[in-house]
Amino acid sequence: IYYDRGPAYGAEGGPIADENRYMEVWNLVFMQNERGVGSGKDDFPILGELPAKSIDTGLGLERMAALLQGVENIYEIDTTMQILKKASELTGVTYGKSEKSDVSLRIIADHARTSAMLIGDGVTPGNEGRGYVLRRMMRRTIRNMRLLGSMDPIMSELTIAAIGAMGPQYPELVTDTKRILSVSVSEEESFLQTLKSGTQIFDVASAALKKNKANVLAGEDAFKLHDTYGFPFDLTLEMAREEGLLVDEDGFRRLMKEQKDRAKADSKAKKSGHTDLSVYRSVADKNGKSEFLGYVQTSSEANINAVLVDGELVGSASADQDVEIILDRTPFYAEGGGQLADGGTITLSNGAVVEIDDVQTPVPGVFVHRGRVLSGSVESGHQALATIDLERRQAISRAHTATHMVHKAFREILGETATQAGSENSPGRFRFDFPATGAVPASVLNDVESRVNVLLLDNLEVTAETMSQEAAKKLGAMALFGEKYGDQVRVVSVGDWARELCGGTHVSRSGQLGLVKLLSESSIGAGVRRVEALVGVDAYKFLAREHILLNSLTEIIKGARTEELPERINGLLNSMKEIEKELGALRSAQAMSQIGEISKTAKVINGVTVMTALLADGISGDDLRKIALELRTKANNCVVALISSNESKPTLVVATDDAARSQGIKAGALVKIGSAVLGGGGGGKDDFAQGGGTDSSKALDALDTIVQGLKG
Repeated sequence: IYYDRGPAYGAEGGPIADENRYMEVWNLVFMQNERGVGSGKDDFPILGELPAKSIDTGLGLERMAALLQGVENIYEIDTTMQILKKASELTGVTYGKSEKSDVSLRIIADHARTSAMLIGDGVTPGNEGRGYVLRRMMRRTIRNMRLLGSMDPIMSELTIAAIGAMGPQYPELVTDTKRILSVSVSEEESFLQTLKSGTQIFDVASAALKKNKANVLAGEDAFKLHDTYGFPFDLTLEMAREEGLLVDEDGFRRLMKEQKDRAKADSKAKKSGHTDLSVYRSVADKNGKSEFLGYVQTSSEANINAVLVDGELVGSASADQDVEIILDRTPFYAEGGGQLADGGTITLSNGAVVEIDDVQTPVPGVFVHRGRVLSGSVESGHQALATIDLERRQAISRAHTATHMVHKAFREILGETATQAGSENSPGRFRFDFPATGAVPASVLNDVESRVNVLLLDNLEVTAETMSQEAAKKLGAMALFGEKYGDQVRVVSVGDWARELCGGTHVSRSGQLGLVKLLSESSIGAGVRRVEALVGVDAYKFLAREHILLNSLTEIIKGARTEELPERINGLLNSMKEIEKELGALRSAQAMSQIGEISKTAKVINGVTVMTALLADGISGDDLRKIALELRTKANNCVVALISSNESKPTLVVATDDAARSQGIKAGALVKIGSAVLGGGGGGKDDFAQGGGTDSSKALDALDTIVQGLKG
């Protein structure tokens, strides 16, 4: 359905004649056939008709709003315009004055709104999947704000504007404002640091070019800045122009094309992989889906529906071959929902044995058992006994139930926003990811651990029940973001305390977990924390090792009781710091005593007295500064350059006096070229600057580069 906006928007003749005049507000997609893989968008085979044909229909809500509100486009409707106005206010750029700046303002409004919505839904900026999409949008927002002249941090104000615009329709954005803001600001700080790091890398490359009297930044360098460090290419071009340099744009675009070609090849390979799923589909079409018995059985008789080697159906497989086996029924749990797959054995009626180490469901309902033939010949059509590794299953089940309990405890203590954003349940160990605005205090972790372990003593019954989604919601069962659920869902309950939609395996009583020990809490990305923990025997073994370690420490620190160890160790560390401080002072005093010797080695270059020295390791940057400033008083028209290393990381300082500066010699410029040789960067004022790097072996080379720079 198209709406004719009238002759003011273009010529008559329908959408083909003028898409600006005729706005599409509604469409219908008739889905009838299954397509195969072809060579292009419009070149592919039809595999056949779909078993259930359907019509996908939808109205563009924002397009309808644009028509009803009488505005030019979807960016000018009441909600989006609030964010656009905030961007205009922050940049001082008036909307409607220039098409170029209007495009940037629209990008900012759209991306800021989408970013707030995604973060509210539990997505966090990252380097893959939806997290990468979010990161790209946020960085594009920041970059467009900078293009419009706003160099200050802006994500907090744009995010508040987005929440203000969308909050009335999505109240969860308002209640979760603090976390959404924290993630937005954290990602902006990270990107600004990226810009800073990229600038330092650019400075090193620029200094190297000038040293070699070249003026073209290689496409490889520009690509590395863009691909590895996330440095915008247009910013590289801008900085190059400021330095009087050119950029090999053709080389950059060639590398970008190669990267895209590789990505397309990977995508094609994945699609080919999906095409190979037809093998599994054909087995399902012929024999039906696998019946999962694993909730109630740990072993079962089954018929082998198919045997695959290297993704191809085969009649049989022999000893030492890696195989995939599809059974008509199985007790093996396939990896999914954060839970690792069962292991075990499949023993055929002819005596052949296959050790199973992984189970996947590449096609819904088809359980593919992957493993190695230990003995005999595995043949399709034979009867077999499928037996899981019970000890592994029980250890994984303990971990999965523990994850549910830790999840519930975090939500009780931190609030409803501490919703699971990822997990992994393996034998005796689990990890749990959740959104948080910062590090979780140790006291909270202790409270969570205590809450869970007390409930283990209550030995709560753990049950699983299949019901409709509506019934599950009424019970208060948690559904996890990103998971797909059918009309009928499985609800796992730990007593009346914790309920989640879950297809995994669990213990029957909370007491079977034995013990839960939280090991660590850390950041895995902006706004996302990860807790790692042990359960059952693994938790006990960990605490036993810790007890032995504590006893060993009490023996080493004579006379210390366990509870005194923190204070005693802290005292020892403080003593070491004092000794190191005294040692540093001695080194500095020794270096100060060498001022006379250093001044005697001064060279005169183009009328400037130059003093350089590689000093002993361990001299602080502050002491280096004092020595350099003292040396600067020993001569007129003077430049001083000193280097000292701490833990193999060199620090460079340069000082200049008034006479040297009057000749155009700047400390900051000299530090830049010297630090580049050291594999780092630096800067400062014309009279004093400091830098450094990572390669102390290049210290003398760095000093020589500064001398050569003074020679011109």
